Amino acid sequence: MKRLFFILLATIAFIGAKAQTHYVPHVWIGGHAGFTMSEMSFSPSVKQAMTNGFTAGASFRFAEERHVGIIAELNLSQRGWKEDFEEAPFSYSRTLTYIELPILTHIFFGSQKFKGFVNLGPVLGYMIGDNISSDFDYMNPAQVPNFPLANRSTEQMAMEIKNKFDYGITAGIGCEFRVKRRHAFSLEARYYFGLGNIYSSSKKDIFSASRGTSISVSLGYLFRIK
Repeated sequence: MKRLFFILLATIAFIGAKAQTHYVPHVWIGGHAGFTMSEMSFSPSVKQAMTNGFTAGASFRFAEERHVGIIAELNLSQRGWKEDFEEAPFSYSRTLTYIELPILTHIFFGSQKFKGFVNLGPVLGYMIGDNISSDFDYMNPAQVPNFPLANRSTEQMAMEIKNKFDYGITAGIGCEFRVKRRHAFSLEARYYFGLGNIYSSSKKDIFSASRGTSISVSLGYLFRIK
């Protein structure tokens, strides 16, 4: 029995050692840049279309398991919306610029040279810019000749942003191509769903919801440091 016990103990130790050395943890740092398409989820609803912006940032990735890792990013990202005036010849868009910190679970699969991956997790953000582009007096749309006021909310165009802090969840899918051992290039499409309102949302306020959503596509470069 003692001999069997020591054999079993030695076998467990050997398997544990093999498991520990079977996959060497990877640490990567890098950067990425791309474009965004975004709109706002207003309640009551607002006639709108997606507006374009950019996203760029730095990333840190750590993978201790064979198919799962974690990513931390620091990004500069633009979201916002564009008013849809249908056939009327007016233009209004509002671009909100955020500093963002996503903390993502990184699930990857494939060969040493080419991998597919899924990223998902929470995002914290803080607004550092608010830019309005318009070809009419959005502060007084009722005074603008031929402005389409019927069945349209206009208050959101002139309202001041009340909540600069934002939070939400994001999920992305992409692929990665590795060059030699320490260099990699990636392509990712990501969807962001905001949970924070940019305007006050109490019962007495105009909007009960004013949350941002966006789709981004970015190219990235990663360098393995371990």
